[in-house]
Amino acid sequence: MKPGAIIRRVLFYLMVAIIVVYAIFPFYYAIISSLKSGTGLFKINYFPVEWKFDNYVSVFREYSFGYNILNSVVVSFTVVAISLFLGLTAAYALGRIQFRGRGALLLTILGVSMFPQVAVLSGMFQLIRTLGLYNNVLGLILSYMIFTLPFTVWVLTTFIRELPKELEEAAIMDGASPWIILRRVFMPLMWPAMVTTGLLAFIAAWNEFLFALTFTLNNQKRTVPVGIGLMSGASQHELPWGNIMAASVIVTLPLIVLVLIFQRRIVSGLTAGAVKG
Repeated sequence: MKPGAIIRRVLFYLMVAIIVVYAIFPFYYAIISSLKSGTGLFKINYFPVEWKFDNYVSVFREYSFGYNILNSVVVSFTVVAISLFLGLTAAYALGRIQFRGRGALLLTILGVSMFPQVAVLSGMFQLIRTLGLYNNVLGLILSYMIFTLPFTVWVLTTFIRELPKELEEAAIMDGASPWIILRRVFMPLMWPAMVTTGLLAFIAAWNEFLFALTFTLNNQKRTVPVGIGLMSGASQHELPWGNIMAASVIVTLPLIVLVLIFQRRIVSGLTAGAVKG
């Protein structure tokens, strides 16, 4: 192997190592810190020196973290289910049916997703109060649809446009209705795209903080980002850093597990439609 090729390969693997360390080290350090207690939290250690799980126990014993996790699971999975259902049906209409104003409608959907949350916070608060959904997980589900549904519709529309029209024409010749075409012809081919968009919507709903903080009142209705954010004492010196680190690890683990389970479909979904045959 030529010296230049060796140098390029070494630099490539060095860059990969730097990126991996940069991405993983914060989570690794959070795990180490979550196993410490007392003054040990303020000592810098890059390898575990204690194996105490008191912080994990106290997170559930001293706080309403169990309720927070349950609320996040219910809200996130419900948001993903509704977003995928509405996104699929809207994507079929926008991607396959010709009608006036389709392009403008797509641009409007994309434009809605660009609004910052704080810009629509006051209007959404009034809507939630009017519907009687304040301090209710249904209010969170409704508000989260603002940023998950436009993204889902736009991405699935892009994917459904790449599917061969011959499949749809053959199904129509066999007398299939639009719902049958969507459910039995398109959906089996769109699983990678659905997994990718569904996972991204789940992560967005799982990590959302502003709406969850504004539209909930007590710990039994709050989600995990707000629960962690409110784990604070009267001053900075009283912050339960060990509990915060333990809670952060607990919250991050489900996302890691989901990515590992669906990593092949995620890659397929991200690369689908990139090359046309």
